Amino acid sequence: MSTTCEEKVSIPATNPDRFDVRTIVAAVQHAVGTPNGTLGLHEPVFAGNELAYLEECIKSTFVSSVGKFVDRFEHMLEEFTGAKRAIAVVNGTAALHACFRLAGVEPGDEVISPALTFIATTNAIAYCGATPHFVDSSIKTLGMDSRALGTRLDAVAQRSPGGTINRETGRRIAAIVPMHTFGHPVDMDGIAVIARHWDIPLVEDAAESLGSTYNGHAVGSQARLAALSFNGNKIVTTGGGGAILTNDEELGRRAKHLTTTAKVPHKWAFVHDEIGFNYRLPNLNAALGCAQLEQLDGFLNKKRLLAATYDRVFEDVPGVRFAREPEGTSSNYWLNAILLDEAHASLRDEVLTALNAAGFGARPAWTLMHRLPMFATSPRGDLRVAESIERRLINLPSSASIQARDD
Repeated sequence: MSTTCEEKVSIPATNPDRFDVRTIVAAVQHAVGTPNGTLGLHEPVFAGNELAYLEECIKSTFVSSVGKFVDRFEHMLEEFTGAKRAIAVVNGTAALHACFRLAGVEPGDEVISPALTFIATTNAIAYCGATPHFVDSSIKTLGMDSRALGTRLDAVAQRSPGGTINRETGRRIAAIVPMHTFGHPVDMDGIAVIARHWDIPLVEDAAESLGSTYNGHAVGSQARLAALSFNGNKIVTTGGGGAILTNDEELGRRAKHLTTTAKVPHKWAFVHDEIGFNYRLPNLNAALGCAQLEQLDGFLNKKRLLAATYDRVFEDVPGVRFAREPEGTSSNYWLNAILLDEAHASLRDEVLTALNAAGFGARPAWTLMHRLPMFATSPRGDLRVAESIERRLINLPSSASIQARDD
């Protein structure tokens, strides 16, 4: 069943004769000033209780997978997101891997994923022995297009006693994993309608979107399973870390058991009742995360101010548009992005070269997953929008520490 709630749109060219790479560099300089050295793409901010909590953790000697900070960090995540359970793990990829296992993804299955995503999404599918199946992105959200998802499933999906299968490959379609690209929430309502119609579990990749909201709710908080990341380049960091969010108490219990080597609680005996994973977040990392979460509201305010400044300075720049948050959402603007008009896509690398030469750590979008040798033979639908975004998108410096200029 397809849905029309997410229409594909194209961005018309704006007077190609006036496009000038120098104008883009000047716009970024106008937004954030001229850097002294290199202004990184996204750098952490340590301006709170980080040192105090780390010292307290070290003095306690509980620096590994047991301690008060890891428990506190989970409770803080639950309070901030509204999810019933948060299970802290060593990184976002581990969180996704565990989510897929909990959703029932098995060797030989397929998982529907956007082609435009960070490789962690696709690697976690492969860890399960499953095959990624790529669908197109939306120009509005930069994430999975619900219309493309519906069209693709209408074309290849078939119900069977064992679940929905891809009739072209014979494999079961075990999950759908939308990812909120650069913090912009995708059309979860439209995707959820399609997932329910085909009876396929949803796993929400919210790795980049802590602090973003969809229809007034924290991204990931309404999901049966969602994954967060706290890598050093995220809005909140634990150095390396991630978390599983769920509103299902039994899934939450299973998630913690599975990610702590499946050890049966006992005062001294070492009994493990299934193959588990040593994925528990160390207390030392959680101490850093607690201090970071205390500052999250301030980080969000600064990042949204920076995004508004970028939006304003690019408003009158020919041949470029700023990637705004989708309607009905509030984005954390983890990474700010501009899109060149299609007419200027061939100049993307020239723009990147000029920005980096001026001290701005700008980067392109990730290489699309189906272009990588490991996934080149994976099934896929029409990816023309994702391919267009890949050609045209440029990420700009986005750290919460950047002081946006308001002149």
